[in-house]
Amino acid sequence: MSSTVSFSRRVLSWFNKHGRHDLPWQKNTTPYRVWVSEIMLQQTQVSTVIPYYKKFMRRFPGLKQLAGADIDEVMQYWAGLGYYARGRNLHKAAQVLMQQYKGKFPGSIDQVIALPGVGRSTAGAILSLSRGERHPILDGNVKRVLARHQLIEGWTGKPVVMDLLWGISDDLTPKKNAAEYNQAMMDLGATLCTRSKPACERCPLSNDCKALAHDRVAELPTPKKQKVLPVRETVMLVIKKGEKLLLEKRPPAGIWGGLWSLPECESKDDIKEFCKSDLGLTVKQKDGLDHWHHTFSHYRLNVTPVQLQVKDVNQKVMDVDRYAWMSLKQQKELALSAAVKKLKDL
Repeated sequence: MSSTVSFSRRVLSWFNKHGRHDLPWQKNTTPYRVWVSEIMLQQTQVSTVIPYYKKFMRRFPGLKQLAGADIDEVMQYWAGLGYYARGRNLHKAAQVLMQQYKGKFPGSIDQVIALPGVGRSTAGAILSLSRGERHPILDGNVKRVLARHQLIEGWTGKPVVMDLLWGISDDLTPKKNAAEYNQAMMDLGATLCTRSKPACERCPLSNDCKALAHDRVAELPTPKKQKVLPVRETVMLVIKKGEKLLLEKRPPAGIWGGLWSLPECESKDDIKEFCKSDLGLTVKQKDGLDHWHHTFSHYRLNVTPVQLQVKDVNQKVMDVDRYAWMSLKQQKELALSAAVKKLKDL
């Protein structure tokens, strides 16, 4: 038996006994259902995704419902999952599928890769898991398993390392049972070959894992060199008029893109002038609120929340497409990020 065949057989045998077989997207495995799950699972753990996925599928059970929905409503169901470009791209791709493919998922992997928010690994997973087609995948979990088993050094995001891992993944993916194998590899990385404290003693690949043999499991995959995150400062304004809160809809691109947030200004010294010139409001500052921070992938945001009381509404009319007074009931129906939800209740 070749080492390649042995590898896939051990992985499949382990999966049959210990893999995850009852995830929501493993039932009625249509391309649409698998696609939504794969997008949600990008950079997000299964346990976090499951409740969001169930709620999302109840509201958008098929392509037609997702493509026809307003982006604000789609983002409301995405709020809290983070990486909001994924939700916007999901909506865009649904519209492409309805317009260009008559509501059907394309059969060519290149056509799937071309959809907004879908890369090679995600496309392979969609076609493999939903249709049983043989396509290699290389998500974060699979990269970790292969880098350790084959003792591949170097940050996995480097093109030369990525190409090497893609070649290995392609070689090891079996012609039959590709769907089960790909799910098994993702499960293996998520449950045994974890970043920290991997369960090597229970791994079906431990006998010929080169990283284990050389006592280098903890070193691999080679981490990306960490950069010192820049720090940004902002002042978030908690402006209330009676029971209503003033919210601002953020631009489509950038942090919390397309979601409703709190108005911001650069410093506390600018608050009154900003409120008067941009919002047409005369305000009185109330007691200070605790500072707060949020870490994004590329910078750290330090937030100074300030609570304000409206004294007078000037003649100037604020941009009605950008700002709106929202009651508590209305806020529950808006797409708010988890970070902003924390602030608006202060």
